[in-house]
Amino acid sequence: MSPLVPLRRFSDGVNQVAIVLCVVCILAMLGISFTAFVYKLFTGSALSWTYSLARLFLPWIGFLSMTISLRYGEHVAMTLLVRSLPRVLLQVAAGLCLAVIAIFAALLVWYGWGYFLNATQVYMVSDQIQVHSKFTAIVVPLSGVIILLHLVQGFALLEHFIDDETMIDELIETTDLEERP
Repeated sequence: MSPLVPLRRFSDGVNQVAIVLCVVCILAMLGISFTAFVYKLFTGSALSWTYSLARLFLPWIGFLSMTISLRYGEHVAMTLLVRSLPRVLLQVAAGLCLAVIAIFAALLVWYGWGYFLNATQVYMVSDQIQVHSKFTAIVVPLSGVIILLHLVQGFALLEHFIDDETMIDELIETTDLEERP
C-alpha cells in the first residue's frame, strides 16, 4: 500500500467536512436573511443586524468552496491548450500547475496566518452581537492548509488527465442502459 493512500483518504475526509461547513454557512446566511424578511413582513421595520451578520459567512463560503472545487478539478484551467501538448509536455505542464497551486497555498498559509494574528477588530453587528474579526480571518490560512493537503491527490486534481474517449463511452453506455426495457 502506498504511503499516500492514508493521506488521500484524509484529504477526502477533510473535503467532506469542508462541504458540510459550506452548507452550514449557506444555511446560516439564508436563515438570517429569512428572519429579516419575516420580521420586516410582520412588523414593517427592519432588523439592523441581519445584513452585517449574514455577510460574515461569505469569506468562509468563498475560501472553503475554493478548496472543494480544487479537489474535484473544477478550477480555472486551460484544458484545451494543455491537452493539445504531447504527453511529456502535458506532464511537465501538470507538474508546473501543481507547483503553482502549492505556492499559492503556501502564500495563503504564510500571509493568512499573519493576517489572523493581526486581526484585532471586533465587528459591531448590533449592541448585543459582537463578532471578533479572527472569526473571518482564520479561514484564509485554513484554506491554504486544506489546499496543501489536497495536493497529495497529485494529477487527479487536474482535469488534463481525464480520458475523453473513456468518459464518452461511459456516458453512451449509461444512456443505452436507461433506454432498455
